[in-house]
Amino acid sequence: MNPIKFDFQELTKYFSGELFYDESITHRAVISVYATDASVYQEQPVAVAMPRDMEDIKHLIIFANKHKLTLIPRAAGTSLAGQVVGHGLVIDISKHMTAVLEVNEEEKWVRVQPGVIRDDLNAFLKPYGLMFGPETSTSSRAMIGGMIGNNSCGLHSMIWGATRDNLLEVTALLADASEVVFSEISLEQLYSKRNEANLEGRIYNKILRLVEQPENQSAIINGFPRPEVARRNSGYALDSLVNMLVQQKPFNLSTLIAGSEGTLCFITEAKLKLLPLPPKVAGMVAVHCSSLHEALLANLIAVKSGCAASELVDHVILEQAIKNPGQLVNRFFLEGKPNAILMVEFFDDSHNRVVEKCKVLIQNLEEATLGYAYPVLTGEETKKAWELRKAGLGLLRNLKGDVQPVNLIEDCAVSVEDLPAYIHDLDLLLKKHNTPYSAYAHAGAGELHVEPMISLKTEDGRQLFKQILAETAILVKKYRGSLSGEHGDGRLRGEYISYVMGTRVYDLFKEVKYIFDPAGIFNQGKITNTPSMLANLRYEGESVKKVNETLFDFSQDDGMLRLTEKCSGSGDCRKTEITGGTMCPSYMATRNEKDTTRARANMLRQYLNEEPAILGNGKTADMVKDVLDLCLACKGCKIECPSSVDMTKLRAEFLYHYQQQHGIPFRSRLVGHFSNSMKLASKVSMLYNAAIHNKQFRKIINNLSGFHPARSLPAVSAQTLKAWYKSRSKLSSNNTKGPVYFFCDEFTNYNDVEVGKKAILLLEKLGYQVIIPVHVDSGRSFLSKGMLQQAKQCAEQNIDKLHGKISAQTPLIGIEPSAILSFRDEYPSLVSTDLKEKAFEVGKYAYLFEEWLYREVEAGHINKDAFSEMPKKVVLHGHCHQKALSDMNMASAVLSLPRNYKVEMIPSGCCGMAGSFGYEKEHYDVSMKIGGLVLFPAVNKQPETTLIAAAGTSCRHQIKDGTQRIALHPAEILYDALF
Repeated sequence: MNPIKFDFQELTKYFSGELFYDESITHRAVISVYATDASVYQEQPVAVAMPRDMEDIKHLIIFANKHKLTLIPRAAGTSLAGQVVGHGLVIDISKHMTAVLEVNEEEKWVRVQPGVIRDDLNAFLKPYGLMFGPETSTSSRAMIGGMIGNNSCGLHSMIWGATRDNLLEVTALLADASEVVFSEISLEQLYSKRNEANLEGRIYNKILRLVEQPENQSAIINGFPRPEVARRNSGYALDSLVNMLVQQKPFNLSTLIAGSEGTLCFITEAKLKLLPLPPKVAGMVAVHCSSLHEALLANLIAVKSGCAASELVDHVILEQAIKNPGQLVNRFFLEGKPNAILMVEFFDDSHNRVVEKCKVLIQNLEEATLGYAYPVLTGEETKKAWELRKAGLGLLRNLKGDVQPVNLIEDCAVSVEDLPAYIHDLDLLLKKHNTPYSAYAHAGAGELHVEPMISLKTEDGRQLFKQILAETAILVKKYRGSLSGEHGDGRLRGEYISYVMGTRVYDLFKEVKYIFDPAGIFNQGKITNTPSMLANLRYEGESVKKVNETLFDFSQDDGMLRLTEKCSGSGDCRKTEITGGTMCPSYMATRNEKDTTRARANMLRQYLNEEPAILGNGKTADMVKDVLDLCLACKGCKIECPSSVDMTKLRAEFLYHYQQQHGIPFRSRLVGHFSNSMKLASKVSMLYNAAIHNKQFRKIINNLSGFHPARSLPAVSAQTLKAWYKSRSKLSSNNTKGPVYFFCDEFTNYNDVEVGKKAILLLEKLGYQVIIPVHVDSGRSFLSKGMLQQAKQCAEQNIDKLHGKISAQTPLIGIEPSAILSFRDEYPSLVSTDLKEKAFEVGKYAYLFEEWLYREVEAGHINKDAFSEMPKKVVLHGHCHQKALSDMNMASAVLSLPRNYKVEMIPSGCCGMAGSFGYEKEHYDVSMKIGGLVLFPAVNKQPETTLIAAAGTSCRHQIKDGTQRIALHPAEILYDALF
């Protein structure tokens, strides 16, 4: 189907949102990043639309009817069964349709648009003492529209139910673009509705006739999962409608819409039932088991204990968490090497009662000789454990090689009582095929996410993929379970619905689809009439080649291509400022899928598989560059992405090769050679500083440089820090605590000289001998612009000059996070092979100023007596690299050295400056918008007496431009606080 066939230009006359359909680089790039979700599928859409309101969606429905085009609704795009992948028009409601419309505190309900994020909604509802219950592991980005589409359940579904259980009504557009509200109506109203002469009336009439027929009711009752199976999301929820009629309950078609995967209508609003906030005290028993089967037997005891959740994490995930810095710390409670952990949580208003519930469970488990350790977690400890559990999907993508966990049978559910036997049978099935697997998640609800390890890059692997689902369907039918518990059928499991639920029931599903959508304009090919489960797999037809000759060493990730493939599509990078975190700052500002780490990884993966061997060349290289354009190289993805997809490293490598083919732009050269420019400026510092402080001259300089006219420029010092260090008289005080080496980075040497002076003087007054060794620039500016040859030269020269000097006794300390942390992060994978070991050794003892000071305090070498006792409040903003590669708690701790300094961490992500990014003309607005999300408001509300702390020179500059407040480096604050 050729996109030119559709007259989208005509649609733009009426459509007020954003529409991507033409052959321009940006449009093609946007369309390509919507080719995948979190499933194993990939298919290019025809176009992508981002509607602003219901009227826009009406125009799209009319257009789809006219052109026989299917509409694919998309929210966070975390579907695991390919629900939002297809050759149609993708409608992304996540950007504009995000309003909370109405809250009724007394009746406990809220009305929202479909793009509202579950966790953001609950943050909004918290002051009311209310919450929306269903809690998927993707709740930080899962949207209400998508949750309705999949009938999402989540961690606490045992007590809070599924989305269907908490859905009161939906406002939707039908296939003829007419508006409808599906809500609870009496049987009398129902029989009146069915006689209305419109599409809504015909739907009520035909659906009612369908579920009224005794033979259909019998087929539904016998074909659907047994009543004890709590998670039942395969097909359409006709069993719920039958129960309403049989039990003479009020009729509500929104029940049918939940779990329909956008195939019946287009949701524009939803009215949700709210629950009171859970009791404030939470406690968890982390039951350590020697086998998966033992954990499932323990689960049978746990579900009878009155627990709020019983979730399983297996040894595969626990082991993969070791490789992820963000999740490694969340393994704190492990004892020994468990094969599986059962996380059983209790709620109560009393800490003592929670502990007592935990003790009773432990006693029952010990009497049954199940488990070998039972650590009890409370408060923040439980949150850390849940973060580990929620990261399961992404962590599994850290496995090396082409054999990877696949979403296939991960959503099959049975009754809790049948779960041990079902998993036992499934284990035998997978062993028969010599297929390892991981199993985790919702044991308490009868559903384990079992992910077999299969290579979809081979024909044998693809056939095994299909065979395992076919044989698992036999098991699901044996236990009268559900083919899909909460992830939906999508295009993955549709082939097997008729086998598991019966041909009559499947025919009824097809009839339901036709009643609502006779022309097939709503997400065609999902649930019913699906394509082959092997059609449009991500790797089908791709060369799946290795990418060689990279400047960075990607061997730890099995190569550059494999690092992009680690992206699971789980969408952790779709964070908001409400959720918090650093990844991904540009997405937080734009809310465009194109600006996520996921989009960048997928675009690079497609490019590396499709393009010729010469990196940086080819027909889609410009599309990759376009998608990478708003990457701030913050490194948030390195720690916050469960799969550790290091987009900063990937971006730098791609830019290097692209520039090898297309040349390095003037501005990139200027930024890369920043220190040369500053060296010249320092020789005429008075003239330079006068020019940049004159608005007219600064605008001229900015325009010539490609910088935004409103952006201020950094001043230079007449005397560099290195020159000051060499020329001054050394302190005669007693340096009894030994020598430390000070890395005089290029930013401190020219621009932040006063910061450097205070850092050195502080260390000397604390009793250390400070030595600035012979070294060159850090190369950070070269890294940021993809000038890797120059960055490599800097790295190799620094390692050559510093190796042998830097050790545990004589560490290397730096005050600019992006510069000093390069020794630990980029250098070991950038230098030549013969220098790698030396680079690791130097990096091991290269510390950020705050890190090293914290270690000295912990060792008892520095105490509070050296500092003032005057009270001060300090608010602290962390540099992105500091958050990803260090620990902000150390910075907070050292700023608390003065006894009466109260330190408050600003819950900000990236400041938005990111080196040169915030200076650049086309990026300035996004930069300031990022700063305006959390950082600027947090600073602006502080009184003038509050100290603003920020270690990064870019961060301090951004705070100055965005708030007109002067932020100080922690070294400055501590120096000023000395007695």
